[in-house]
Amino acid sequence: MGCRVCGGNLQKFIDFGRQPVSNAFVDPADLTGEVFYDLAMGQCSTCTMVQQLNEVPRDVMFHSGYPYRSSESRLIREHFERTALEFLDGQLGSRTPFVVEIGCNDGVMLETLRRQGVRHLGVDPSAGAAEVARERGSEVRVDFFDEASAAAIRFEKGPADLIFSANTISHLAYFDSVLKGVDVLLAPDGVLVFEDRYLGDIVERTAFDQIYDEHYYLLSARSMRATADRFGFELVDAVRLPVHGGSLRYTLARPGTREVRASVQELLADEERQGLGDIATLRRFADTAEHVCQDLVGLLRDLRADGRSIAGYGATSKSATILNHCGIGPDLIPYICDSTQVKQHLVTPGSHIPVRPPEVFADPYPEYAVLFAWNHEKEIMAKERQFAEQGGKWILYVPGVHIV
Repeated sequence: MGCRVCGGNLQKFIDFGRQPVSNAFVDPADLTGEVFYDLAMGQCSTCTMVQQLNEVPRDVMFHSGYPYRSSESRLIREHFERTALEFLDGQLGSRTPFVVEIGCNDGVMLETLRRQGVRHLGVDPSAGAAEVARERGSEVRVDFFDEASAAAIRFEKGPADLIFSANTISHLAYFDSVLKGVDVLLAPDGVLVFEDRYLGDIVERTAFDQIYDEHYYLLSARSMRATADRFGFELVDAVRLPVHGGSLRYTLARPGTREVRASVQELLADEERQGLGDIATLRRFADTAEHVCQDLVGLLRDLRADGRSIAGYGATSKSATILNHCGIGPDLIPYICDSTQVKQHLVTPGSHIPVRPPEVFADPYPEYAVLFAWNHEKEIMAKERQFAEQGGKWILYVPGVHIV
């Protein structure tokens, strides 16, 4: 298939083969019915947008039982509280604004705006997460954001002064309908602000596990500028963020309504130096990723052969990629601890490693723990400092396999 954004030719640079839906944790009593697909990524030779070559239907990934909850990480909660306050001090100013959040999850960002009396609406297809947001007092529409739902919101609520999204835009393969929806809903002088994992950080750190079913696109300033131009917007700001192992916050506005910040050109120049628009750069990244997989499997096999005890920490979405591509199962990692209750007592998709509650981690501590939630490294290591104090060792694989 051609590029989902501009129709250009796609050049494949990495292929992880047969993969499960990353958040489809399985009842160990019934391992039938798992959905698998081929996970491969390519880059458009025209607009440079990096994207998957195959699409998992959106309702298979995002449904009432979708388990991720933004509020369960203290650092993520604090990040979104700061983001909301920044909007109140800056983009929203002294208006009486209307804010729409695409993919609001459990409402962690909206909660701060709601407490300040800001009129708002969250849009999220996952009914379970939306219900949590509603219980906290936020208004939520259970739906996918696209041109049709945007038109319905505009009719019911009027134009949005700010449309915000975090770690959601890259999930939506139908980019054209999303941006057409933004065009319908956004006020003439409004802005779209969204955060997503940044291709530059993924390549620089060999964070290849950021590639999984939900991350249909891996975005860069260059590809987003081309996409904004194509759909009648202008990329007016781009700010790097440390969250999720490296993200970028993009601001899009209608042409001529906002000043283009110097940060955009600076980032474009950085990407040119890094070679992000060059397929050869991405293929070198793929080769390095394969070596990391081999190193991790080799280390785990050696440790198990020596009789060492190993656990996993964080049954993350991205762990599905590395576990299934590397063929890591319960023989190498007998269990993974995770604080998300709806994942506990199930097994990981495809690899079928049991997911245990966090208290199991200390009963007794393993000798080694593979940190799949590496993007929360500081938070987790501070929380689990007793593990290290008693001689435990963390195994990390970004940017390469190493023991801490």
